[in-house]
Amino acid sequence: MASQDPLLQPYQLKHLMLKNRVMSTSHEPAYSEDGMPKERYRLYHAEKAKGGMALTMTAGSAIVSRDSPPAFGNLHLYDDAIVPWLSELADACHEHDCKVMIQITHLGRRTSGWNKGDWLPVLAPSPVREPAHRSFPKAIEDWDMERIVADYAAAAQRCQAAGLDGIELEAYGHLMDGFWSPATNHREDEHGGPLENRLRFTFMVLDAIRKAVGNAFVVGIRLVADEDFATGLSREEGVEIAQRLAGSGRIDFLNIIRGSIETDAALTKVIPITGMRSSPHLDFAGEVRAATKFPTFHAARIADVATARHAIATGKLDMVGMTRAHIADPHIVKKVMEGREHEIRPCVGATYCLDRIYEGGEALCIHNAATGREAAIPHIIRRTDGPLKKIVVVGAGPAGLEAARVTAERGHSVTILEATGEAGGQVRLAAQNPRRRELIGIVDWRLAELDRLGVEMRYDTWAEQDDVLALAPDVVVVATGGLPQNPPLEAGDDLVTSSWDIMAGSVKPGETVLLFDDNGGHQGMGTAEVIANAGSKLELVSPERFFAPEMGGMNHVPYMRVFREKGVTVTINTRLRSVRREGNQLVATLGSDFADGWSAERCVDQVVVEHGTAPLDDLYLALKPLSRNRGGIDYERLVHGGDIFPVRNGERGLIMFRIGDAVASRNIHAAIYDGLRYGLRI
Repeated sequence: MASQDPLLQPYQLKHLMLKNRVMSTSHEPAYSEDGMPKERYRLYHAEKAKGGMALTMTAGSAIVSRDSPPAFGNLHLYDDAIVPWLSELADACHEHDCKVMIQITHLGRRTSGWNKGDWLPVLAPSPVREPAHRSFPKAIEDWDMERIVADYAAAAQRCQAAGLDGIELEAYGHLMDGFWSPATNHREDEHGGPLENRLRFTFMVLDAIRKAVGNAFVVGIRLVADEDFATGLSREEGVEIAQRLAGSGRIDFLNIIRGSIETDAALTKVIPITGMRSSPHLDFAGEVRAATKFPTFHAARIADVATARHAIATGKLDMVGMTRAHIADPHIVKKVMEGREHEIRPCVGATYCLDRIYEGGEALCIHNAATGREAAIPHIIRRTDGPLKKIVVVGAGPAGLEAARVTAERGHSVTILEATGEAGGQVRLAAQNPRRRELIGIVDWRLAELDRLGVEMRYDTWAEQDDVLALAPDVVVVATGGLPQNPPLEAGDDLVTSSWDIMAGSVKPGETVLLFDDNGGHQGMGTAEVIANAGSKLELVSPERFFAPEMGGMNHVPYMRVFREKGVTVTINTRLRSVRREGNQLVATLGSDFADGWSAERCVDQVVVEHGTAPLDDLYLALKPLSRNRGGIDYERLVHGGDIFPVRNGERGLIMFRIGDAVASRNIHAAIYDGLRYGLRI
């Protein structure tokens, strides 16, 4: 019997039959090698195809011209060598009846690559600098337009030759829509002024593409239909552009964007993060669909199935993009089809994925460490072919919960010993910040999975050596985490307050507070946000040349918003040297790495410090001499395959190792990655 679920209904797009209404919109995971979508790129998209989605969009965006230098691992669509790689990717997805398209673009001013690669100048309709990438563009000339139009057409031909199902032009924050916006088009020639002139380059490109690939090939456009700032493209003109494009006969779908992406602050309004509204532009996309009566796609923090289903059922969209949601769980559609919605791993909005891309890394999910590592790590954990073991996991933070989940999926008998009355460790601590409470989904999902798998949880159990050995384990996973540590101070160790005390609520913020963040991530920034919101007068001091270097620009935005609103003072390039008491207050002595002998003092009610954690390793050290591997791990085999537990203490006895912050202070993803990859080897 056919499903009545709106999400599972097929959709006819031109000659393409899309098997359901779920897609992953274009984004650049930065998995390319030499500008090519090789194995890692292919397996990433193939996994989503296996997971049941109807359409996966690759690249964000593939660049059509050599003078559009990659900003974040973009594919080189100007190179013929890309065709066989794209063909392999398309074939891998088509095996699962998943259609494949690619987004193509000229980045225009949205790149900082002028001083890399071929050292070619950046260009734009007018020489208006983009703050995010800081390049000073030259004004595009007639001969630039001619060659770039030809490059678009050639790129489209390569996509068609590779067997892709279509292409999508990128027109938000890039060269094409740079012509549309009054903020970036100050031209006085035939490409400036009236809307008809500002659209001239767009139609030059579309005409050239249609001449190159014919009318049967699917061509769409992802466009900004409202830049949502005073001097930018207005809602009225944006909707009119959408109507003109829809009525031109040159395109087959619209993919709607609202907002500007030229600063980090603006970008988070387009792509909201945790603590921000869910699906903020869905209604607007529906209004564009109603105005154009044309196939309409959209994605912007549509992270859950209920919202996606609503978007289709109410006619707001024809295809709904769940892009970050599929980074967290590429098998969303399959789970919906099988009645397992409750097993979907949630996107918690942490935006670790995009922050890594924009900071020059690759996309990684904060709590699905298999994403982007499909060549080595499966998304579906298979039962072991070997003997079943008794596993004891000590600690129910993210590392311990993941190790327990994975080993239980492998068929082993698992018991977790947790010292406190709740699971979650530092994730639960971070979620005490009301704006980041969604992070608790990392814990809640794992607890539900552990319940499904029959894992035994023992809370309020401070496990010592005898407690663990009494369970007769074959394997002990020490995931005891760490405890907060002070930065090196010349004096005053006993006078400072830890960030944990503030976040846990065990110590209230003082009236005047100095927070020294010598870690550079969410731990210090989250503490600062809590202190500022409590009404304290706060100075955040960092020894770095810019604060919070371990955190990307998108997550930086809400912190800075609070700091501005609450009058937080930020001091960089400065180190806390010592603290002393003077009457009822504390005096913090500050120093500089850059100026010998310089010092300054601050008189405050409270000094809070963040310096990561020291491993809570007493149990590990106690069990180490009793274990067969003496706690050792063969890292070469961990990476490349084989038995990772060396025999260092006789052939008999238990295997024991530690993971997460029980090893060293790191982050949530590192802890979960440890739990996953070690758990798979048991």
